[in-house]
Amino acid sequence: MVTDQHIADSALAEEARIKQAYKKNKPAGYYSWFDPGNLFLVQEREKLLLKRLRQGGREPLVGQRLLEIGCGSGHWLREFITWGIRPADVTGIDLRPDVLAHAAGLCPPGVTLRCSNGSALDFPDESFDLVLQSLVFTSVLDRTMKAEMAREMVRVLKKDGLIIWYDFHVDNPWNSNVRGVRKSEIRDLFPGCAVALDRVSLALPVAKRLAPWSWLLCYGLDRLRLLNTHYLGLIRKQ
Repeated sequence: MVTDQHIADSALAEEARIKQAYKKNKPAGYYSWFDPGNLFLVQEREKLLLKRLRQGGREPLVGQRLLEIGCGSGHWLREFITWGIRPADVTGIDLRPDVLAHAAGLCPPGVTLRCSNGSALDFPDESFDLVLQSLVFTSVLDRTMKAEMAREMVRVLKKDGLIIWYDFHVDNPWNSNVRGVRKSEIRDLFPGCAVALDRVSLALPVAKRLAPWSWLLCYGLDRLRLLNTHYLGLIRKQ
């Protein structure tokens, strides 16, 4: 029998592993906006997400409340503020105090940042219109913790709200600390929910090599989907 204590101990062990893994950062500038390949991926991803949010009846965004699980330095938080959500309606959580301190220096006043584990959210039921996770679930290898995180995301989501999913669906052969999350696993994590996924994001090494020479070629390969490494999805309560 899996006890609450076992779940808590497992979550603490996984949290420690994740913190250790994230100490191994990419070289400075690897994800720079000045890198043509990275810029291509960011712009294509954001263009599609805005289209899907509009189709989902989320335009305009003003007045809606956003929570990001694993907000890091706050890139997505600042994007949603640019798109219309008020800073006071934006909340981000992350395990790493140093990263949150960096986010606090970049985000405008009013944004709420908390050092917290996504598997035990300290928010009332149905608190948020939008709950976002980007590149978090692939970094969690413990299946129980993944399931708890998904349940918490659904719990704090309003009845007519949306969960925004962006993550790898492929494994990284050079990084054993991440594991791709396939479509079937996403559906299992959110039982009883409607899940709509787009296969997005041309493989970063390919984009980095090609974008300086041909943006059009990157665009064509991206549309073929064969070399795309992520799912961008919207998940609704039924």
